[in-house]
Amino acid sequence: MDNKFEKRKEIVYSLMCDPHYVPMKIKEIAIVMQVVKEDRPELEAILEDLQRDGKIELTKRGKYKKAERAISTGLFIGNARGFGFVEIEGREEDIFIPEEHVNGAIHHDTVEVEILPGKNGKRQEGIVTRIISHELKEIVGTFEKSKNFGFVRPDNQKFSRDIFIPIERSKGAVNGHKVLVELTSYGSNTKKPEGKVIKIIGHINDPGTDILSVVYGHELPMEFPERVLNQAERVAKEVSGADRQGREDLRDLTIVTIDGEDAKDLDDGVSVTWDEQQKFWHLGVHIADVTNYVQENSALDREALKRGTSVYLVDRVIPMLPHTLSNGMCSLNQGVDRLALSCLMDVDVRGEVVSHRIVESVICVNRRMTYTSVAKILEEQDEAEMKKYEELVPMFREMEKLAAILRANRKKRGSIDFNFAESKILLNEKGEPVEIKPYDRNVATKIIEDFMLLANETVAQDYYWQELPFLYRTHESPDPERIQQLAAFIANFGYGMKGIREEVHPKELQKLLARIEDSPEESLISRLTLRSMKQARYTVDCTGHFGLAAKYYCHFTSPIRRYPDLQIHRIIKENLRGRLNGERIAHYEEILPGVAEQTSKTERRADDAEREVDKMKKVEYMERHIGETFEGVISGMNSYGFYVELPNTVEGMVHVSNLYDDRYYYNEETYEMYGVDTGKVYRMGQRVRVRVLDADKEMRTIDFCIGE
Repeated sequence: MDNKFEKRKEIVYSLMCDPHYVPMKIKEIAIVMQVVKEDRPELEAILEDLQRDGKIELTKRGKYKKAERAISTGLFIGNARGFGFVEIEGREEDIFIPEEHVNGAIHHDTVEVEILPGKNGKRQEGIVTRIISHELKEIVGTFEKSKNFGFVRPDNQKFSRDIFIPIERSKGAVNGHKVLVELTSYGSNTKKPEGKVIKIIGHINDPGTDILSVVYGHELPMEFPERVLNQAERVAKEVSGADRQGREDLRDLTIVTIDGEDAKDLDDGVSVTWDEQQKFWHLGVHIADVTNYVQENSALDREALKRGTSVYLVDRVIPMLPHTLSNGMCSLNQGVDRLALSCLMDVDVRGEVVSHRIVESVICVNRRMTYTSVAKILEEQDEAEMKKYEELVPMFREMEKLAAILRANRKKRGSIDFNFAESKILLNEKGEPVEIKPYDRNVATKIIEDFMLLANETVAQDYYWQELPFLYRTHESPDPERIQQLAAFIANFGYGMKGIREEVHPKELQKLLARIEDSPEESLISRLTLRSMKQARYTVDCTGHFGLAAKYYCHFTSPIRRYPDLQIHRIIKENLRGRLNGERIAHYEEILPGVAEQTSKTERRADDAEREVDKMKKVEYMERHIGETFEGVISGMNSYGFYVELPNTVEGMVHVSNLYDDRYYYNEETYEMYGVDTGKVYRMGQRVRVRVLDADKEMRTIDFCIGE
């Protein structure tokens, strides 16, 4: 929100704080404030903001006055220990709700909260005064049976109360069954919530039940409706002569896909040639034309929008589109004709796109390559691999050259690259984790990343300047307050940042990450830097991507697994065919805000489910290593203890009660845990040996103690 708006907000509020002020309707306030017709929408926004902040309230007669109590509306976030927080839109810090003031609110309720006066800089507390609505309708948990009734212990730790189940509504569940429960009553301070079992997922000891429980818990749609499957079968026809009509024939172009070994939905192919005469590379990014098979507002399209994205769990993929399309006709499989949308770019030796074309095409992929094979060729000079793909080796070398230039350009402008190790969890046939290892990026993964980023930026810039309705991937600048808090913290380690008073430039954060590389505090500062930034989302306005330091950015390259890409392909094709008339423009202007909101929401849902499954499998893995010792790095710290991350990315906690040699206290300013008698200090980034005390798969916790 800009400074002018905030100043006008202060003026409006000070008017209502005047002892001579009498409650007025908006029309009367406008007259008093000398608001002209054009400024009326801003006045309405100011009044809405003040209401949301709990500073003003509306009387029964529709008049505005200063609130007698600071009442706001927000989303309640529960905690397993009984307390909670209320997230209020537009407010930077959540309101803490002590257990005695929760007043029956449960996780994800929309509530009214009375904000209590602040206490010496501590987090503001509040009291839930009214539950407006319940978002949570169904919940997953473990069934336990008594003689005449049952109850369910929820998997979601933020839902802190057991659910009473009348025996006649238990669907025959027995002890240890994972069940999906529909809530029929939300209970009160004195009465438990009540529900009925609507699905028995499986027994906790059955392979796969644990992951299915997460799937149902996040309301991820598993099965496709029959109508959708039938439609997918009908449209998944081989590419015909009629399909090729009006398309640019690129089948003579050498195109490869480069993906992981187990990938089946191949939605991007690349081609690179060096033009010696003109001194630039011809880079082609060829993306599956999913819109040819998924027509707008068809059963397939509505189901794809509902899902929003494919979800990648350790033992399965829940696809956005049925396998007939995602792994079949839409997948750019080797040696078969496929319909595509190609972004053909000419890139000079400075890495600048000097010209580009976006065309409907027909392609035929020459080779299905893997990241491992390409890395062997380029990094290891593996003779066997180079012999096997000898006709492609020159192209891979050109790819490596071009990608390096593109990466250097992004770095120069300030693009931020967080180098967190992702984990790869390997399961046996029973679904048990047998190995966890960091999944590091290699030269091949970087090449594909660089080319996809360039295509995404090129397409976004093209459509921004055409001033057509579009869906962008945006990442807002961090709040200056958060960056200043980060600056104050890193000063403890001798680091600083420049020019952060108004709005930080991404290059400052990039420089910080470069300075801390390979230092003991790298993990800590990287995480805190990431937390200081906002979450990327889909929007209809092109406001830029802070993390990439890009003015224009969209998601164009993955329409098999992401709905926003599919949506913009539809717009691009209508534009290429000259069909984007006034009526169609108005249509997209109407639907795109809803698409942006839905796909941002489903993306967060998928991320949460993927993280939860990873965490659960890591805990299960450590259950078989109780008593063993490992070396790790202190990666986080609070008043309860500190977290230690092992080389395989598993993280557990050393609780203060398990630091046996002294009484330890936490210094919030320096992120240190110090012993009162021994003077011993534990710091962020410090290497320690730990012993595994316990691992609780249900609670998703791993407990360490300091081990020799």
